[in-house]
Amino acid sequence: MNKLVLENLDFEKHHGLGNDYIIINNLKWEIPEEKKKDLAKILCKPHFSVGADGLLFISPSKKEDIRMQMYNPDGSEAEMCGNGIRCFAKYIYENDIFKRKKIKIETLKGIIYADLNIVNNIVKSVKINMGAPILDCEKIPVNVDEDLNKCINEEIVALDRVFKFTSVSMGNPHTIIFLDEIIKDDDLNKYGALLESHHYFPSKTNVEFVKILSKQEAILRVFERGVGITQSCGTGTCAAVVAGTILGLFDREKPITVHNDGGDLIITFDGKNVFMEGPAERVFKGLIERIEF
Repeated sequence: MNKLVLENLDFEKHHGLGNDYIIINNLKWEIPEEKKKDLAKILCKPHFSVGADGLLFISPSKKEDIRMQMYNPDGSEAEMCGNGIRCFAKYIYENDIFKRKKIKIETLKGIIYADLNIVNNIVKSVKINMGAPILDCEKIPVNVDEDLNKCINEEIVALDRVFKFTSVSMGNPHTIIFLDEIIKDDDLNKYGALLESHHYFPSKTNVEFVKILSKQEAILRVFERGVGITQSCGTGTCAAVVAGTILGLFDREKPITVHNDGGDLIITFDGKNVFMEGPAERVFKGLIERIEF
């Protein structure tokens, strides 16, 4: 494969609750599909490059206003990213690609509707209609030993512990585990890595450990698929509220405040669709003088 050389590649670095992303306007650069995963591996590497939890491409859509593509640091393409899509919507508005308060974004999950809260021409927060959760084991996907349609409060073994898990997809797979305590970093790394690649999950999985504080409040810590421990996860927070609502731990149709390491997200599940609201911040704009890959 021929190497691609890019000069003066401009980008922005954004974060949503500490979940950070590099954003490239591919309407301008037209980076080939087969090169995107390689660029993600290079640019997302901490200490040696920009460093990030993911690389977002702004791409044309034949269906809706615009298309978001999200690549993890390991080069894998994610179906969706809740924190990333808020950053994506902020970039779209503030760079005059679509100067509208409501934007329809194509993702691998499907069409996502973004409602922007704008103050003095700056996007302060974004509310996303994340659509309906997927609970069907085959579609998530989850391969449990039993022939189950839904994986709710099932047992899974990781080393010395037996966890109860509930599987939910918000366009990407999540394994939700409710604990009586807040999980510490060592255990989050240890059990998160084991569960991410457990044989139950053929496409691997994101792992969220949740401590319930009340019917409308919880603390969540996440081990993201292809990344590791991150400050927050938008789709994972949505999945956790869905799982908690199904198990009777959260109030249905009421806003649930979920404390991620990087800050708070407000999630509402009406029994059909999930709505997520949270901030997005631009960290800086940058320019890569020359890159060959």
